[in-house]
Amino acid sequence: MTITSQEINYLVMRYLQESGFRNTAFTFSYESLLHETAERINGADVPPGALISVIQKGLQYLELEANLNASGSEVEGEFALLASHELLTKDIDDLKDLVRQRREEEAERRVREVKRQRSDAAERNGPVPMEEDGAGPPMVIAEDSVAVLNGHQSEVFICAWSPASSLLASGSGDSTARIWTLPSGPVGERGGAKAASCTDPVVLRHVNDMQDKSKSKDVTTLDWNGDGSLLATGSYDGQARIWGTDGELKNTLVKHTGPIFSLKWNKAGDMLLSGSVDKTAIIWDAHTGEVKQQFEFHQAPTLDVDWKNNDTFATCSTDKMIYVCRLGEKKPIKTFAGHEDEVNAIKWDPSGTLLASCSDDHTAKIWNVNQDKCVHDLRDHLKEIYTIKFSPTGPGTANPNRPLMLASASFDASIKLWDVERGSCIYSLGQHKDPVYSVSFSPSGEYLASGSFDSCLHIWSAKDGSLVRTYRGKGGIFEVCWNKDGDKVAACFSDNRVIVLDFAMNAATQQISNPTA
Repeated sequence: MTITSQEINYLVMRYLQESGFRNTAFTFSYESLLHETAERINGADVPPGALISVIQKGLQYLELEANLNASGSEVEGEFALLASHELLTKDIDDLKDLVRQRREEEAERRVREVKRQRSDAAERNGPVPMEEDGAGPPMVIAEDSVAVLNGHQSEVFICAWSPASSLLASGSGDSTARIWTLPSGPVGERGGAKAASCTDPVVLRHVNDMQDKSKSKDVTTLDWNGDGSLLATGSYDGQARIWGTDGELKNTLVKHTGPIFSLKWNKAGDMLLSGSVDKTAIIWDAHTGEVKQQFEFHQAPTLDVDWKNNDTFATCSTDKMIYVCRLGEKKPIKTFAGHEDEVNAIKWDPSGTLLASCSDDHTAKIWNVNQDKCVHDLRDHLKEIYTIKFSPTGPGTANPNRPLMLASASFDASIKLWDVERGSCIYSLGQHKDPVYSVSFSPSGEYLASGSFDSCLHIWSAKDGSLVRTYRGKGGIFEVCWNKDGDKVAACFSDNRVIVLDFAMNAATQQISNPTA
């Protein structure tokens, strides 16, 4: 049996993707020419954690070989466990010597243990730990309240609800985006016949029979325009596309020379902004598909873009920099420097006054265009912060009397809710077990949904930080989002599925837990 270098590269790419290094995974795939492989590996056939599994099995084989007798026919004596760093750094002869030494040490230890077994038994057993107060069972979302949308043939990276209707868009590594029509009432089994439309989406194919299928066209990002009449998609092939809700391709936007990581409509709906691995950002005329201006300020891939208003926007990059730019200006109108590692995401607050950013340096920061240094430096996370979201509250929103908050999601498996005015952490939400990829506030700002690679979708109360709903899927979650009415949450998974769940709160709702503020 042999394994090719491209197969190893694919496993490395999947490992990076599953570990939360999504941008690095795309870049590695691009530079290792995985997209030019004659026959692309079907991601659906490769189980999560495949690289770790292969490495573990290889180390286990090496460990077994070190424990065999001279003839290699059987294990002599007790099986000696070896540490991973020993298996990785020593040759087989050194490992056999180590096994022999461990067996001798184990024999001596057992003699000593028998001598003191009776005297220290009580000390070894110790007291029984007490249960924590308030740790009740989670309020699990019932399966009959969940609609499972099948159809994608690879990981689903992104999903977004139309701002004007019950349409849900999803983008996948299978070179398609899909537009699903959800019933207005309950989904899942409780939705009855009305849920049937969920199984017949409009499929937006980013490759056809006449095109070179060896070039990857994974759909990496998508965004609806303000009235929900058009959907823009960004692809790994460097092209942006504009679609009608009926699946008609309105425009193909060709200028970028690398994968597009971020794509946003401006509020007026007449321009589209894109950020790419080619280090640039482009403003497109949404009607003609022409380039209005290309911005070439970053020294490394552009990871995220976000509009401040109809002609001003911000960009961030792996070069650690953030630029605020304006259409027609040849230089940035503001530069923010302060992060010590790549900046993963940026987001303007609802009023367009403050800009939040998050980075692999474990920090999130809040900036004001009238200042050079950050207003707040948020440092409570222990690992990389993947994404941030402002609450739809405060001045300039439909919820002006609620305070403005910022949510940050990290690879340390936690979510932090921040008081934007004071720059202090209000709640630390710690029920996830693996990196958190996505957070999304409900339209009212009362609830926060989170999705993690532990397969769990949690819904939290933004008021008191309690966990009020939870759902466990069968794969890691890349994205979560609320519909416009706040009664449905969608999530997309690494097992090729999209799920939609019903959400409704009432007086009888019980909270699951209260995290430490």
